[in-house]
Amino acid sequence: MKSRRQFLQTMTAATPAFFFMNQAFAASSHLEEKPYDGPILRVAIMGLGGYGTRVANAMQACTRAKLVGAISGTPSKLTDWQQKYNIPAKNCYNYENYDAIKNNPDIDAVYVITPNALHHDAVIRVAKAGKHAICEKPMAVNAKEGQEMVDACKKADVKLLVGYRMHFEPHTLEIVRMRKAGEFGKITFFQGLSGFVIGDPTQWRLNKALSGGGAMMDIGIYSINGARYMTGEEPVWVTAEETKTNPEKFKEGIDETIQFQLGFPSGAVASCLSTYAMNNLDRFFLDGLNGWAELYPATGYGPIQGRTNKGEINQPVVTHQTVQMDEMAQIILEGKQPIIPVDGEEAVKDLKIIDAIYEAVKLAKKVPLKL
Repeated sequence: MKSRRQFLQTMTAATPAFFFMNQAFAASSHLEEKPYDGPILRVAIMGLGGYGTRVANAMQACTRAKLVGAISGTPSKLTDWQQKYNIPAKNCYNYENYDAIKNNPDIDAVYVITPNALHHDAVIRVAKAGKHAICEKPMAVNAKEGQEMVDACKKADVKLLVGYRMHFEPHTLEIVRMRKAGEFGKITFFQGLSGFVIGDPTQWRLNKALSGGGAMMDIGIYSINGARYMTGEEPVWVTAEETKTNPEKFKEGIDETIQFQLGFPSGAVASCLSTYAMNNLDRFFLDGLNGWAELYPATGYGPIQGRTNKGEINQPVVTHQTVQMDEMAQIILEGKQPIIPVDGEEAVKDLKIIDAIYEAVKLAKKVPLKL
């Protein structure tokens, strides 16, 4: 297995009975009974790699968002996207000239899907160009950079959203609904397992200058964010310990495996694992005094599967990025408030936790958190 993308795809393939359901639902489930004739969010994607392509393909089924532009440092990719997605040449830019997007009235927002360390400068440039920014997670490589991105977007009076696709996923939202309704009673424990065996040692995710870290920045963030929305609380302390079995592959600054614990104001605790060295890890478990909930797979590209003490969770199977982009269009254009936040401030909280986890590893002691 070579990448997180392949890991998430593999978790999907592990449940083949749902594959065709997923494809069929993607085309029809989120469509309204009457043809939609409201405002459309016109989006340019920056970074035309594997995930950028996944988002572009998913957007073909959107009703409220439309792919209209592309930004890449590779001219051949821009040419390919123009043909594949019917993108006008005037809406295509490279990394040197995309500031000129400020003069293009046909683009409302830019979705930044570049290596982590490039997010900060890209989002700030997009904001200065007067366009809304959607950024992949982690939003930045540390909380300081993340806050600078939030501040820049506020100064420019544009929205900053982050690609938390699971915040719109139906099985996830059903557990959040049940927890809010008190169906699990007092929440006492959360477990998040996030990991896979990463392949190619030359990929950018194993380059600190581009990734900002290792497994924690890539896959571990799912357990961090999941611990927060599953428990409904913000953590007040963290402990962590790192294990590194292959220092040649996982060089200084690239974490291979980190076990971390979070403590919450109510007394609930979370125990989580982030790793680039173990397969079959994509599971969330939430425990309360009166019930429990499990997602497995929890964060793959779909289908997500879940159950509780009351039985299987029967929710629609969706293409995450299609629903995400339609929902984000409503947030940006209509001021819709999502059930689980997806704004820059939400992402800064995750980055503060990541900073604290790395600090706890370094100091080998509990680190307090104030989000």
